[in-house]
Amino acid sequence: MYALVTDGTITKYFNNPKGFTLGDLQYPKDIFMKWSVEEKEAIGIYEVVFDDSNKKDEAWYINTNQSFAFASGTVTASYGSATAKAHADRNGTDEDGVDLDPVVVIEGLKTTLIRTVKTQAAGILANTDWYITRNAEKSTAIPSAISTHRDAVRTKQAQMETAITNASNTPALETLYTYTKQSDGTVTRPLGELPTLEI
Repeated sequence: MYALVTDGTITKYFNNPKGFTLGDLQYPKDIFMKWSVEEKEAIGIYEVVFDDSNKKDEAWYINTNQSFAFASGTVTASYGSATAKAHADRNGTDEDGVDLDPVVVIEGLKTTLIRTVKTQAAGILANTDWYITRNAEKSTAIPSAISTHRDAVRTKQAQMETAITNASNTPALETLYTYTKQSDGTVTRPLGELPTLEI
C-alpha cells in the first residue's frame, strides 16, 4: 500500500498499483514496481509502514480502524487501543443506554465458549453412542473402555465449563485458550482438551 503526501499531508491512498495524475503529469502504474524508493518519495509517493503493535486477536478484542499519519518521512498505519469483547452476558440497551423491554440478552464470550465445549463434547460422545443403543436394544454389554472414555469426556467438559465460568474477564478467557510450549516439547493450553478415543 502506498500514500501520496502533498505538503506534509496524506492526500491519496493506493491499495493497488494504478496510474495517477499529479499536477500536469500522468504516471503509469509501473512506477510502483520500477522506480526506486527515492524516486517515488521525490514525487510524494510513500510506502505505508504498518504498525500492528496495538492490534489484538479479534477472537477476544474489537480493534479500531487503522489511522494513517505522516511524520519524519514515513507514512504509518496504526491501530488505537483495542476494546475487550464482553466476557459475560448483558442486557441490550437502546441508543440512550436504557435497557430494552422486553429484555434482550446479548451473549458474552463465556456463553458462546461454553456452547462450543458442549457441542464438541456431544460430537465426541456421538462416536460411541451406538454402544449405548446396542446395549438398550440387544442387552450387549458396553465395553469398560467405552464407559470410562464417556465418563472422562463428561468430566473434562464440566471442568472446562467451570474454568470458563470462573474467568474474571476477557484476558483471563484468552489465557485459558492460549497454547504454550512445555519443557517436554508438548504444546498445551490451561483449558486442556476433551479426550478422544480411536475406535
